Amino acid sequence: MAGMSDRAADKSEAWRSRSPYAERGDVKIAPLDYALTRALGGLVSRFENYAGRLAARVKLADECAPMFTDLNDEELAAAARQLRGPLLRHGFRPDLVARSFALVREATFRTLGLRHHAVQLQGAWAMLDGRFAEMHTGEGKTLTALPAAITAALSGRPVHVITVNDYLAARDAEELGPIYRALGLTVGVIQHDDEAEQRRAAYACDVTYGVNKEIAFDYLRDGLKLGNRRSHASRMAGKLSGADMPPLLLRGLYFAIVDEADSILIDEARTPLIIAGADSNPLPPSVFSEALGFADKLTPHVDFVLSGNAQDVALTPEGSETLKKLSHGLSGIWEARKAREELVNYALAALHHYKIDQHYVVVDGKVQIIDEFTGRIAEGRSWQHGLHQLIEAKEKCEITERHETQTSITYQRFFRRYLHLCGMSGTISEVAGELRAVYDVPVVRIPTHRPSRRTSRGTRMFRTAEQKWSAVVDTVLDHRRAGRATLIGTRAIETSELLSKLLDAAGIDHVVLNAHHDRQEAEIVAQAGGAGRVTVATNMAGRGTDIKLGEGVEAKGGLHVVLTEFHESARIDRQLIGRGGRQGQPGTYEIIASLEDELPRVFAPGLAAILDRMLTGKGTPIPAALARILQLYAQDRAQRLQYRIRQQTLRLQDQRDNMLAFARPD
Repeated sequence: MAGMSDRAADKSEAWRSRSPYAERGDVKIAPLDYALTRALGGLVSRFENYAGRLAARVKLADECAPMFTDLNDEELAAAARQLRGPLLRHGFRPDLVARSFALVREATFRTLGLRHHAVQLQGAWAMLDGRFAEMHTGEGKTLTALPAAITAALSGRPVHVITVNDYLAARDAEELGPIYRALGLTVGVIQHDDEAEQRRAAYACDVTYGVNKEIAFDYLRDGLKLGNRRSHASRMAGKLSGADMPPLLLRGLYFAIVDEADSILIDEARTPLIIAGADSNPLPPSVFSEALGFADKLTPHVDFVLSGNAQDVALTPEGSETLKKLSHGLSGIWEARKAREELVNYALAALHHYKIDQHYVVVDGKVQIIDEFTGRIAEGRSWQHGLHQLIEAKEKCEITERHETQTSITYQRFFRRYLHLCGMSGTISEVAGELRAVYDVPVVRIPTHRPSRRTSRGTRMFRTAEQKWSAVVDTVLDHRRAGRATLIGTRAIETSELLSKLLDAAGIDHVVLNAHHDRQEAEIVAQAGGAGRVTVATNMAGRGTDIKLGEGVEAKGGLHVVLTEFHESARIDRQLIGRGGRQGQPGTYEIIASLEDELPRVFAPGLAAILDRMLTGKGTPIPAALARILQLYAQDRAQRLQYRIRQQTLRLQDQRDNMLAFARPD
């Protein structure tokens, strides 16, 4: 298979497996190998001239363009059919990929009036090579995925294009569907409330769009159906015994294109995906209210200790004795020391850590989790070990049934099972080493189509949140008077609502985008570039809708972005900043934060206290250089913690597998 890397060639051969479920086997990574690859994996990509090779390959596609410009639509579809055989036999050989890309570019132009830029074809080719492409926000990642998806589908591989929410999956499948159909391919989409037959039909298509957790959960559901019949031998034995093969949802894990790859593969990889069934030993609803009552009577620093950055709660020996006295005379779970202490630990977390409009919202009397990285409601997700029921009791909601785990998988393990894994994001280079170590996929930076004209207005960090919000309102007034559009990013719903009240008090018309308004998301974001428009939004990762500048806004400086609080990951800060100054347009951004924000308060309290003492004037911000040191120190500590949590998640899955293997009968 000329033109393919050894790694990509190995994967392309593996998909001819006799298993009903094409997937890679689990690979245990030695700790030393992992550490070395994580440390050096990001450097390797920088020293190779891969980007130069990509530019040369795109010229091949340009040379193929005249082959298709004079064809009518039927002849264009016939040309796509003619590519199927060679791609199936020879894989992603450069001359075949160049023809396919030229074909897709022509079909896209005829259908949408858009022609792929050279950098978009570079990103698509990088993904066919089994890489993650870092493309700046606004460079058109939706169109970038198209040539890679069509080329892979023409080669006979079922393709999954994986996005971060149902809206983006449905939008992309609908908008790009005519292009797929023009080239003789079928396209399907998975939505949260789809039934099994709808899902099966969508996966039967050549290309399927869906959300990461939906596809992963469907994989787990298929695993429950297959049981121990994944291998060819076990299926043959089942046939001999008269057992029918259950109908599966997916056709296997062949080719995945992951949008917002760092958000899905890194940020969301801290928590395993779990399919749970009814608890075989359910607790009565009154137990959760009792647990909250006992937790409320315990004294901080005496009966229990809170760990702010890890969201852990631990009872002290004194607390254990206090709880024993409080629950004296009660039966059931309260008679068992370990069980009652575990439940009350979760009750303490529900009271002191988990906050409404930050970690969850209450909608129609139901507690719904907020995805901390996107600011959206995490549909269908619930906390385990009784925590969800405790929060329901805390909010006086109807207490739902507690569940126990039937099967689970980590994101790391799930995505490693794809025969060909690739993707793209605007903020991925910082985690290139970890992506290489965990998923064996390198990162390549793709240049921008036009030079960036985005400029910084600096960082101001104040002593108090009150001073910060006052400065935010002032800067909004200034840019609104100048006819600019302003986008203000907040970390939580509660802060977006607080800022909304302050803007109302200042007489500033604005709109708010958070988990309470996410159904109007596309409309709000699409209008955020109008003259004098002010938009307050929680985390903007994966919003997916371009902010198009209104008439006259570009001439006045474009979109101005205000970041009001540093996130634990600098990548999420970059995602917000990247909403302005897209595709060579002008744009500005500034950071207005405070020492009372969550990041310095939780991850750098000592350094924040020192800087607080240095401030002499009430409204004097910290010098920008010192604010930068505080930001880097706190974010580094936060990311080290998140990395340890991801490592622990992987280790726990490995330990669980070893325990099951040990317990499995011969």
